[in-house]
Amino acid sequence: MRDLKPIDYKILSELMTNAKMSDRQLANILGVSQPTVSRRRASLEKELIDGYTLVPKWENLGYEIFAITFFKTKPAVRTKERYLAARKKGVKFLMGQPNVIMSGGCKGMGMDSFTLSFHGSYSDYDEWFGKLRRECGDLLDDAQSVLVNLRGKEILKPLHLKYLAEANK
Repeated sequence: MRDLKPIDYKILSELMTNAKMSDRQLANILGVSQPTVSRRRASLEKELIDGYTLVPKWENLGYEIFAITFFKTKPAVRTKERYLAARKKGVKFLMGQPNVIMSGGCKGMGMDSFTLSFHGSYSDYDEWFGKLRRECGDLLDDAQSVLVNLRGKEILKPLHLKYLAEANK
């Protein structure tokens, strides 16, 4: 992607704070013309913006648990010969799990991949984890989760991208 202009950063920052903001509203806030915002936003949407989403109050939607699950794949799976087949199997499983919001490779704690997922209850999480073990257990040496109680009082800073936007203003 080409170098971003200062206006691009400002547009991204405002959209991370409020993705439903119109081009006219953005133009008023940024002190530029609406056609300028529309042109820059269209360019950003082609090259940089992956999508627009809202951040719900998860617990009000019936989710009690946010799970961060780390995996260590079996050494044989990490070989060139088996990697593509294992990746395909893992992607197929994960794409069929609407509660998984992100997954990928990682480094640290002896683990090499992770998932972020939401669950309605511990029972839902346990069922999901069992399904994961049945479907992909042959690929894994280890799987460990950190469970966050979304209804508890220990959420000190809720999940939101607005914090990044505010830091760049």
